[in-house]
Amino acid sequence: MIRNWMCTLALLTVACGGESPDKSAATGAETAAKPAVEKKVVKFDKSTLQAEALEIALVPSPAEMQKALNNAGLQSQLSTMVEKRDIAMKAENKDQIAVRTGVVLADLVLTVQDATTEEQLARLNRLKEGFALLGAGDDVANTIEDLRGQIQGGSGSRADLLKEFDELSGVLVPELKYEAGEWVVPLIQAGSWLEGAHLVSGAIKKEAKYEEAGKLLKQPAVVDYFLKYVQREGSDKAPDQVVKKLEETLTMLKEITSKETIEEEDVNNIYSATGAVLTML
Repeated sequence: MIRNWMCTLALLTVACGGESPDKSAATGAETAAKPAVEKKVVKFDKSTLQAEALEIALVPSPAEMQKALNNAGLQSQLSTMVEKRDIAMKAENKDQIAVRTGVVLADLVLTVQDATTEEQLARLNRLKEGFALLGAGDDVANTIEDLRGQIQGGSGSRADLLKEFDELSGVLVPELKYEAGEWVVPLIQAGSWLEGAHLVSGAIKKEAKYEEAGKLLKQPAVVDYFLKYVQREGSDKAPDQVVKKLEETLTMLKEITSKETIEEEDVNNIYSATGAVLTML
């Protein structure tokens, strides 16, 4: 999962960095003879960036998460397991706002096929609020407004919306690294991953497919990645109950996911621990 996100960030940097100069300069006549070429934004195939589906099974991409579950023999539809809730962005601690934003983003993407118009608009409103509080620029706000307009106007299919939501989570979120600070993106990811871990462990519990838990939940390196930013220097200057609980949960998950075998009790602990954080939002 981390490799895919880092790859996305690197590719975005290349895509936005401009073109390399030609090795030989064109003459004035050549320049005049050639029509201006419109620059195009490079878009990378998401399936290429996310080739290892099982490794990123907890990232809130409906296609990849559902595919991972199906590959493991589970039949649960994660979209039906997302709770109907209104996560407010009223928090002084920006770490908590980032986590909340990540959870809402996960829910938006996961429920794209089933959510009502009102539910989609409510989640987009929360995302816009969260991104603004985190210091996102006008591009993010404008993109969300465009999405709102599409939904309200009934233009485009659910498949089109999924593509747009994927772009929101896969392109606009990494841009926050430069606009709001490098710690923002990992904490948004942590919120999304937290929701994913809760839903996936819930699906395993529901179907009693505990023998598949290792494939879907054994990600100690991912937990380490999030802990690095939750525990970063200066993060404890403004103590926050939610962030503290998240740190405790990630520490526990690191221990569980580092085991050689993840058993039924471990899955139950992951489900209850992640759920405890989510209920605080």
